[in-house]
Amino acid sequence: MPEKSYDVVIIGSGPAGYTAALYAARANLGTLVFQGFESGGQLMLTSDVENYPGYKDGVQGPEMMDEFEEQAARFGAEMRPDNVEKVDFSERPFKLWAEGEEEPVLANTVVIATGAQAKWLGLESEERLFGKGVSGCATCDAFFFRGKKVAVVGGGDTAMEEAGVLAKFADEVFLIHRRDEFRASKIMLERAEKNEKITFITDTTVEEILGDTTVEGVRLKNTKTGEETTLAVNGFFAAIGHSPATSLFVGQLEMDDSGYLLQKEHTMTSVPGVFAAGDVSDTRYRQAVTAAADGCRAAIDAERWLEEQNEAPEGAEDPGVWTAEKDVEESVAR
Repeated sequence: MPEKSYDVVIIGSGPAGYTAALYAARANLGTLVFQGFESGGQLMLTSDVENYPGYKDGVQGPEMMDEFEEQAARFGAEMRPDNVEKVDFSERPFKLWAEGEEEPVLANTVVIATGAQAKWLGLESEERLFGKGVSGCATCDAFFFRGKKVAVVGGGDTAMEEAGVLAKFADEVFLIHRRDEFRASKIMLERAEKNEKITFITDTTVEEILGDTTVEGVRLKNTKTGEETTLAVNGFFAAIGHSPATSLFVGQLEMDDSGYLLQKEHTMTSVPGVFAAGDVSDTRYRQAVTAAADGCRAAIDAERWLEEQNEAPEGAEDPGVWTAEKDVEESVAR
């Protein structure tokens, strides 16, 4: 089978990947999306999404991702439900190999939107009750715990921040940490300690999340005495960090110490023509709307970079130009 070449190849299919595909395809760029075997990203595991603009009554995560995909496909983006198992960014055109295939796909530009995942404790009950009181994002889900009791596990800045967000809604927040010392910065720790709604439970691990269809409590174990206790809560938040899906790019792209891709110029990575969008390079916000915005930026950056290389296909449009300008021109012409 001959190698197939595209103007833009996107790895990943969450809000960042699909938005990049929408903008690239609408700019008349030959666009391919490697969706991965678990297409749709983290939102496929999310039930109610109530903080994305345009969905006034909220939307189910999988439904939202289906609509993102359909919109990108409408403008000609090609979808492949395959994982990428190898890439070569040493020269252009870039080469990408789908899992199990010998012939690479060729790309003039690449947008990496493989995302990041919250780290979990590894409990069976975490997986079973995910979306039913178990969460990894207070900004996303704190609203659902108004007037309730919640547990947060972690000892870094993320845990302090999550606890603070939850304290705006929940009546009580229990911050559980396995040691009596915290990795959090002094200012973040002091802020949490001063919050009357936050109770610290130290030298303690979470052994199990209790409940059949929703979170009803957590079973705790004191690391010094071995004593086990039960704490009644309505929600459980893991705040022990995130893992970006960047192992595929080790040795080819610059990353920070945690493995997040570094954006060197706008969304461009350390390799010209390779761009990063969404949670794969975002250590701060990690929201669907910011990921989608990053996908837009990456597609515009890729299109303009191709223009600079004199490689944009004939008839390509700048995806950053709002169509209202053309509407005005057409109305005047009529």
